Amino acid sequence: MTAPGAPGGRARSQPRPQPPSRARPQAHAEPRPQVSPEPRGQAHSETRPQAHSESRPQVHRQGQQPQTRPQDARRQTITEYVLEHSTATAAELAGLTGVSLMTVHRDLDELARLGVLRKFRGGVSALPSSVFESSLEYRLGVNRAEKEAVAAVAAELVEPGMSVMLDDSTTALALARLLVEAAPLTVVTNARRVAEVFAGVPHIRLIGLGGEYSHTHDSFLGVPCAEAIGALSVDMVLVSTSAMDACTTYHQEQDVVLVKRAMLAAGTRKVLLMDASKTRRTALHRLCPVDDFDQVVVDDGIEAGLLEELRESVDVRVAKPVP
Repeated sequence: MTAPGAPGGRARSQPRPQPPSRARPQAHAEPRPQVSPEPRGQAHSETRPQAHSESRPQVHRQGQQPQTRPQDARRQTITEYVLEHSTATAAELAGLTGVSLMTVHRDLDELARLGVLRKFRGGVSALPSSVFESSLEYRLGVNRAEKEAVAAVAAELVEPGMSVMLDDSTTALALARLLVEAAPLTVVTNARRVAEVFAGVPHIRLIGLGGEYSHTHDSFLGVPCAEAIGALSVDMVLVSTSAMDACTTYHQEQDVVLVKRAMLAAGTRKVLLMDASKTRRTALHRLCPVDDFDQVVVDDGIEAGLLEELRESVDVRVAKPVP
């Protein structure tokens, strides 16, 4: 009993000095690296390159932005000038913008490609012709009082609960702003700006027609749009077009004619919206006979003789613009 107890006693006495001797150097060694200046040096070295490297790309990007601004601003200046004056020469625009004729011609080529303006030898025009429809921006600025008067009369034909289809004309856009108050309605359109008028309006069911986007008209056209229309049937279709005489309606562009014809085929009632400036004119493509429409709404600027001829074949409503 004493023999095993003696070694056991010595074993218990030997470990006593070891824990404090091991703990003291470890405890003393651990805090030293924590208070050493290495973290300060690391934090200092990390913040400097990061702040310096992040600021350089920002300055570089800011320096690149103005490279495209002069071109965009110049083309906007050209567009606004031509829309205001209807036509302009290349030399006139070069003097206006302070650039060379070659640069102006490049700008005009791009604006013509986008359908904003129509280029001819020596200059550019925003006016429509028998083969060229003016851009939406130009059309929005002309005959506004007449279009609003026509839209007001057309709005009286629409009743709550109806389904209506509107084209991409500026008169239809004026009508759309009035029809917001006629809810509930189901509205079908291929025009982006018309869709924006109705988007989010309570009790308006909005159906947008897709297709190939046209910058000139700010709308969707082409075969996909016509096919989408073919799947629908609405109570009333309200459209405008660029030209008409006593017998026929016309438009300059084949894709537009394709879509308008599809719209007219989808409507139970068909209404033509025209300001007087579009009458007694023709364009490249025939749209349809005037008597295909149930109603024609025009402003009081229409010639008396033409008005009489139209009334022989169709119900004509005359709108009086507000002075």
